Amino acid sequence: MKEVDFSEIGGIKVGHAQDFRAATGCTVVLCEEGAVAGVDVRGGSPGTRETDALNPVNLRKSIHAVLLAGGSAFGLDAAAGVMQYLEERGVGRDVQVAKVPIVCGAILFDLKCGDWRVRPDQKMGYEACQNAVAGGFPVGSVGAGTGATVGKVRGICHAMKGGFGSSCLRIGDLVVGAVMAVNCVGDVYDEKEHRVVAGMLSDDRKTVGGSETYMMEHYQNKTDIFSGNTVIGAVATNAALTKAEANKMASVAQDGIARAVRPAHTSFDGDTIFTMATGRVRADPNAAGVLAVRAVESAIVCAVKSADPLAGVPACKDFFHP
Repeated sequence: MKEVDFSEIGGIKVGHAQDFRAATGCTVVLCEEGAVAGVDVRGGSPGTRETDALNPVNLRKSIHAVLLAGGSAFGLDAAAGVMQYLEERGVGRDVQVAKVPIVCGAILFDLKCGDWRVRPDQKMGYEACQNAVAGGFPVGSVGAGTGATVGKVRGICHAMKGGFGSSCLRIGDLVVGAVMAVNCVGDVYDEKEHRVVAGMLSDDRKTVGGSETYMMEHYQNKTDIFSGNTVIGAVATNAALTKAEANKMASVAQDGIARAVRPAHTSFDGDTIFTMATGRVRADPNAAGVLAVRAVESAIVCAVKSADPLAGVPACKDFFHP
């Protein structure tokens, strides 16, 4: 297994658009040829689009894009721009009178970082498509990760910057990649370094981590003080998968969140992972699932390590140096 460029998947492009002043943005994962897709939603606060279409019992055979956006539920408006971009290029499900692009999506809550009055919209979604490339796209405080924050158990004043991360792994001719926007309640743990690399800050803002301990010590507090979270992402692969297998891969890929985020899948998160399979390589879905978990975990760590300070929120770079 080796780390490779996202372009080795083939048929997949990733693009960002963002407003740094307002600290929000969106990311699009395009597959204009169509990809067999699945989804898995965890946590108690999801915000999604077109997830029912991915149920194996339903008709849709493939999708053309996944939108990841900030802006809370407002951010789903950016999907209109993605649809416009694809329709202009003749991409979509042919319904005789038109071609209808199938655009799935999920949002995260970033309204408390930057200017809450500015959210991803149709224009921003279209711009993200224009910026889409097969590989070498930016990571960190960009796209859907622009206004992302982590470690919010004690509120935004004790939080650190989240971000957008990517990882792509290859074994033989099987390639699996993950792109993740990280905006979790909890801390992000780097297994390679055996430490929390971004999360809840102490009172003196010198110590990082301890979200799980804090939550357990305050277990009697049922007030929703953690609002504004969620980890969202997409796993893309060149494997040939059925819709059922794609949904199973999305479910398995959530283990990557559980490995890297502590705690994960809380009722204040809406953790959502999509899968997109281009069908170019025959592969055991279980082997692809192993790569998916590792790619998701690595992409989450990449997101916070690559993030820059923004809107007064410090980043991993402020505490840990390479």
